[in-house]
Amino acid sequence: MSTDVYLVRHAIKEKDVGDVAITAAGLEQSHMTAKHFKRVPISRIFSIPLNRAKQTAQIIGNVARLPIIEDIRLRERANWGDLPGQTFQEFVEMWNRCTKERDFSPPSGDSARRAGERLSSCLLEISVQYPKESTVIVTHGGLITDFLLNEFSQEELNNKHPNFIIEQSNLVPECSITKIRFGAKGLKLVDFASIAHLHC
Repeated sequence: MSTDVYLVRHAIKEKDVGDVAITAAGLEQSHMTAKHFKRVPISRIFSIPLNRAKQTAQIIGNVARLPIIEDIRLRERANWGDLPGQTFQEFVEMWNRCTKERDFSPPSGDSARRAGERLSSCLLEISVQYPKESTVIVTHGGLITDFLLNEFSQEELNNKHPNFIIEQSNLVPECSITKIRFGAKGLKLVDFASIAHLHC
C-alpha cells in the first residue's frame, strides 16, 4: 500500500514584489503540466493561497476536474514583500542566510528547517487520510528543497543531483514535478524536479 504525492513548483511568475500572477510563459507551462496529469490519475490538488500557485493549480484542476484545496502550510519559508520596505537585495541576502543556516529564523517567515517541517506535516496528514491515492501539491521551490533536506540523507539527494546542498536554490525549475511515495518502508524520493513533460 502506497500513497503518491506530486510536488509541483508554481509556474513562472511576474518579477515584482508581493502576490504576483504568473506570466504568459507560466500559463503555457501550467497547461503542459495539466496535460501531463491528465495521463496520471490524481484524486486531489492542494495549493498555497498565493496567485502564482493558485493559478497554476487551477489550470491543472480544470483539466483534472478537481477543486483546489488551499493550505497555508504550503507557503514558502519567506517571500519578498512579507517584510515592509525590504529591498530585493536584502531579501536575497536573508534567503541565502536561511539556506546556509537552516535554523536561522528570518524577521518575517520561518527557518528552512521549520518550513520543511510544515510540508512534512501536510504530506503525512495526506498519506494517512488518503492512502493508496495520488495527490498534486502546488507550492514553492524553496519549500520543496527545505522538505527534502529534512527528510532524506545527503547521499540520497546527491544521487538525484550532485552537490545538492550547495546548489539547492537552483534545482527546482518552475512547473517541475517531484514525486514522493509513502509506503510501508517510509518515504521514497521517486523522481526529483522532472521537467520532461514541459518538452513533449
